[in-house]
Amino acid sequence: MIDENNFFREATLRICGNLEFEKALWNCLMYIRQHIPADLILMSTFDRDTGCGEIIARADLNGGQITSIKVIPPNDVRNALIEIMHTFPMLLAVERASENPVTRSLSQFGIEPDAAFMAIRPKPEWNLYGGVAISNKSGKKYNENHKHLFSLLTDPFAIAFCNYIRYREVLRLKDILADDNRYLQEELLQQAGEEIVGSNFGLKQVMEMVRQVAPLNSPVLLLGDTGTGKELIATAIHNLSPQRNGPFIKVNCGAIPESLMDSELFGHEKGAFTGALFQKRGRFERADGGTIFLDEIGELTPGAQVRLLRVIQEKEIERVGGTEVLPVDIRVIAATHRNLEVMLADGKFREDLYFRLNVFPIIIPPLRERIADIPALVQYFMMKKTKEMGLAKVPTLAPGSIDKLMNYAWPGNVRELQNAVERSLILSQGKPLIFDDILEPAKKIASTIPQMNNGDTSGLDQAISQHIIRALEMTGGRVGGEKGAAKLLQMNPSTLRTKMRKLGIPFGRKGNA
Repeated sequence: MIDENNFFREATLRICGNLEFEKALWNCLMYIRQHIPADLILMSTFDRDTGCGEIIARADLNGGQITSIKVIPPNDVRNALIEIMHTFPMLLAVERASENPVTRSLSQFGIEPDAAFMAIRPKPEWNLYGGVAISNKSGKKYNENHKHLFSLLTDPFAIAFCNYIRYREVLRLKDILADDNRYLQEELLQQAGEEIVGSNFGLKQVMEMVRQVAPLNSPVLLLGDTGTGKELIATAIHNLSPQRNGPFIKVNCGAIPESLMDSELFGHEKGAFTGALFQKRGRFERADGGTIFLDEIGELTPGAQVRLLRVIQEKEIERVGGTEVLPVDIRVIAATHRNLEVMLADGKFREDLYFRLNVFPIIIPPLRERIADIPALVQYFMMKKTKEMGLAKVPTLAPGSIDKLMNYAWPGNVRELQNAVERSLILSQGKPLIFDDILEPAKKIASTIPQMNNGDTSGLDQAISQHIIRALEMTGGRVGGEKGAAKLLQMNPSTLRTKMRKLGIPFGRKGNA
């Protein structure tokens, strides 16, 4: 006589006693065979829609193993399996495997034709389709006592079965995410460009500093005007760093509403505030093991600055509304076009955070200070935009066009040059690019206006003159057209030109000169 409670307890401890499922299955087999004839145990699933069966784990006297052997059984076997599920016997037992169409198809998995076979399946409420089967090569028949003992293990096996299926799905999704991450990193590298245009000329010193700091884990502060390519440099640092296989998370601090800043950066717990219906991981948590790029760092709120300082110093975060401290391993790269020293004096930026970020500052020069890079940049943008726009071939440059571009001050830096190339490609219609819309900044035009005293022009004319000059500044010196000053001032272009002549404001060729 066997104590059923003891049998159930000991078998359950072995089924659930090892995180490695194949070892747990083998341990269970070794215990079960002391009371039930068994030298093989199989765990399988069945998909009713496709009719596909899969052996997900097996164990024999030599040990256990995880498998993924899929097979689409013959029609008669498939129909028998579907009938079994419909009639729902909790236990199936046959004296010889060759006598049953279901067990006969399992010969490729170690079930011998003369082996006795017994299988149990989860209860209907588990909503699982599959089962656990044992067999013995000696052909010893399973009596009612064997069947009863084996059926006691229905729930423990169902729990283990369900947990392993979910665990396997997590592993599958993890592999998909890892593959997606590798793909995105490759795409990121392609978008950043395998080479940074100007790295051997205007950006040579910058790239030398990038190569020096990239292998380290020190914070980096990128300084420079808007449009100089700070994000490109940050990407280069990440791609040359030991964290290059980790995530590269970009955060535009100026684009996040102040009320959501902490939640976006550090995440929040469910119920932390109205609308927090679920737990959310923040940008810092997502960047764990990689790099976080904080663009426009000067826009951070005082509260976020305090928490950022803690992240940099302690390498840990807390979600909004949470009490758990989460360690993070990240590299911080910050960037801004603002003067942080002035913000320090005004009390708008924390001094301790500034000195923590300012470990290795890199100043990216504006385009006007690296004019020699313009020809290479123009060629690069022409090829890139031609491909993006689906043009048949890369157009040529009109004589003198490069000189025109190199004589322009480029207040919008590389971004403005890229837009100028794209605009010229649209307007050229296959002809050489001439860049006729490139004008000197309107403030240079304003500097050519003779100084007027109160005797020369009335106060009203002075105000009108300044108003027109501001409109020219906003439109890049254009008078007519959709983007001209006349459109902005809601005036007829001829009327505006007449007014400008009267006030002595140059335009056209005189303005360009």
